[in-house]
Amino acid sequence: MALSTRNKEDIGVSASDSLELSIITKFKIGLCQLAVTPDKKVNIDHALGLIKFAVERGVALVILPEMWNCPYSTDFFAKHAEDFDNEDTSSPAFSMLSEAALCYKITIIGGSMPEWRNGRLYNTCCVFGPDGKLKARHRKLHLFDVDIPGEISFKESDSFTAGDDPTTVDTEQLSPNGMKPSGVTTRANPRRLRPKEDNIVLSRDVGRIGIGICHDIRFPELAMLYRQKGVHLICYPGAFNMSTGEMLWELEQRARAVDNQLFVATCSPARGSTGCCYTIWGHSTVVAPSGEIIATSGHEETVVFAEIDYSKIELQRKSIPINEQMRRDVYHFVNKHDQQLLEG
Repeated sequence: MALSTRNKEDIGVSASDSLELSIITKFKIGLCQLAVTPDKKVNIDHALGLIKFAVERGVALVILPEMWNCPYSTDFFAKHAEDFDNEDTSSPAFSMLSEAALCYKITIIGGSMPEWRNGRLYNTCCVFGPDGKLKARHRKLHLFDVDIPGEISFKESDSFTAGDDPTTVDTEQLSPNGMKPSGVTTRANPRRLRPKEDNIVLSRDVGRIGIGICHDIRFPELAMLYRQKGVHLICYPGAFNMSTGEMLWELEQRARAVDNQLFVATCSPARGSTGCCYTIWGHSTVVAPSGEIIATSGHEETVVFAEIDYSKIELQRKSIPINEQMRRDVYHFVNKHDQQLLEG
């Protein structure tokens, strides 16, 4: 989607609302709502099992929850954190995701994990393509600092540093022989996984995806920016608590989807997760561009399956052309991120 650039100080959304559809507009998505434990190895093995379970049922895209390799607790963030860029250190969770994506030829939105980077701790989502390559990482932009008297008090900024960049991912097909392109490096060891041939899902283009983590969903400006960038689907791994979950989890997802006329998918840990500093809401969900919930779960461990049909985005935007109806003479959305890139 093109940007309307009036000058270097004013970068905004154009009146055009053309959408570049992916090569394959329909595919199956799996949300792995797993029960997390204090044992990192158990979590990794369990997540791999749910990924395989989803692959056997024909998914092209898998999403894991926020903090799936450790409980959502200050007692475990630093202990279970990994340095994704240092190949001299052990990063078993990172390596498993790379290996699974390569072996099963799928795209994996790797929930989030605590990441060490230059002495700082980040809440980070890693995205792997079907070649096993790290395609993007999203460091949580909006940290969850909350104090609801009598219900919950938590300050995520005491543990994590906020990220600075929005994250979009362009997915793609592998070459016809199913091999990764030359020059691609991964942290995977393909000998670890040996799926049967009839369990392997052929690599697919699953469109342009925007990434947010949990509290990022509370900020509509980020979703607006992703729509401007031509995103088809926004994925939000999250771990809402019982209070904010009941009030806002479904509301925020449907609002982000219907306001921007795109798909939204969320993935939560199961409520039965142990070692967390609060009780998790659960209810992983997929929402259509109309705001309709097309798949959801309760709070128990499960895998949520849904068919994504990107043609519904274009249909919704043609039926209700809100982008064309915007009063840009009254208000104007300024994309500061792309402005800074141009000035840099």
